[in-house]
Amino acid sequence: MKFLGIDIGTGGSRAVVINDEGSVVATATTEHEPFASPEIGWAEQAPSDWWRAASAAVREILTTGNIDADEISAVGLSGQMHGSVLLDKNDEVLRPALLWCDQRTGKQCSDINESLGPSRVVELVSNPAVTGFTLPKLLWVRENEPDLWSRVDKVLLPKDYVRLRLSGDKASDVADCSGTLLFDVPRRRWSSEMLAAFEIDESLMPEVFESTEVTGKVSADGAAETGLRSGTPIVAGAGDNAAGAVGMGIVKPGMASATIGTSGVIFVVTEQPRLDPKGRIHTLCHAVPNRWHNTGVTLSAGLSFQWFRNNFASGRAYDDLTAEAAHVPVGSDGAIWLPYLMGERAPYLDPRARAAFVGLTASHTEAHLTRAVLEGVAFSLRDSIEIFRELGAQIGTVRLGGGGARSSLWQQIQADVYKHSIELIDIDEDAAFGAAILAGVGVGAWASVDDACDTAIRVSKRLEPDPDSAIILDRNFAAYRLLYEALRPISEIVTKS
Repeated sequence: MKFLGIDIGTGGSRAVVINDEGSVVATATTEHEPFASPEIGWAEQAPSDWWRAASAAVREILTTGNIDADEISAVGLSGQMHGSVLLDKNDEVLRPALLWCDQRTGKQCSDINESLGPSRVVELVSNPAVTGFTLPKLLWVRENEPDLWSRVDKVLLPKDYVRLRLSGDKASDVADCSGTLLFDVPRRRWSSEMLAAFEIDESLMPEVFESTEVTGKVSADGAAETGLRSGTPIVAGAGDNAAGAVGMGIVKPGMASATIGTSGVIFVVTEQPRLDPKGRIHTLCHAVPNRWHNTGVTLSAGLSFQWFRNNFASGRAYDDLTAEAAHVPVGSDGAIWLPYLMGERAPYLDPRARAAFVGLTASHTEAHLTRAVLEGVAFSLRDSIEIFRELGAQIGTVRLGGGGARSSLWQQIQADVYKHSIELIDIDEDAAFGAAILAGVGVGAWASVDDACDTAIRVSKRLEPDPDSAIILDRNFAAYRLLYEALRPISEIVTKS
């Protein structure tokens, strides 16, 4: 038996095939067209391009992996969260989808909070009103494109548009729907109160399944486009955060991960929903039945390193920069980086926050600033870890993923900043791999997601925090936490339009 996972990212669609031992058999990726930004802060993509790329990736994996379509026993889906795919009654896309990083909905978020009150919003949907989530996008379209809104018959999330094209079914999963601001996270169903408050008819929303439930089968049209066998079961899957956590084996309460890509995500599994009344972090359903997770996001994690390298380090190789930074004392001789290049989500929810180097002297070098960037990104993720602890989460070892897991220096910095043991696993496929695992569980290859991860996930490396380094970084972290409030008046002045 083999299982196919498809992940619809922002930059491309990835396909991964695994066998019933959890080993990766083949992979393929097809890039998307770059997202459009017709105005500052806007981000849009054509859902048809996701389908083009996903179909191409599946065809490639079957061909180059020498896999017969009959060998694929089930398909699982994952994808970028929060996007809005608007369909008419004929399932035609009405406009480009507004993406997770689209920032146009500040007014709509304010309207949501003014209508219900921020605390009531968290009570109803376990999360604050932020620009990235789906409901504010729907309100923006209704207010700014009323003629188009009058034709909307269904709202889908990005991966679920690919499901529609693959099977004809309009379905989603509890983990992805948790990021819409329309979902009752503790009860794992659409929030009738939130829908009513903003006059969104529940018929517009897809049917919701647990992540391992079968939602349909590959249709004849889907088979013709992808090369898959008609009738192949498709499971619900999950949004990329939850599917990525499954792909790292982060499925049991207390398990945590820190993933540094363009953004950074800190993720901890909980046995019950743990809400933050202050709305600083997110509470979402996990892809495992009867489990939830808290998530904190820093918007400019790997982006901070990329920005510094491209603009101030002559585009030198990342490995060369980190090798030099490894010779700089822990704590970067007092240089501190605030990674707010795109504003910040957790814990401030402030699109006007701005990045800064602080504490510079004439003795600081490029290597010092490189190390300060790596430490500052880890500080930003620790901000969320501290909130998790405040809410009562018991965190054990932290597993690392993304680009931040590839640098031995960044691995040790994270261990020292988080003050937790660090683990790395031997597979770096994340969300698509997690979607494939969910597909296998959905058709009975494993009895549970826990069993599947116990079989498929193997730890390849462990690191312990260095006590002396942790003391120095604790000191810098204390200073780091003072800087947002200290610099906020300046940010507010320079960002006034």
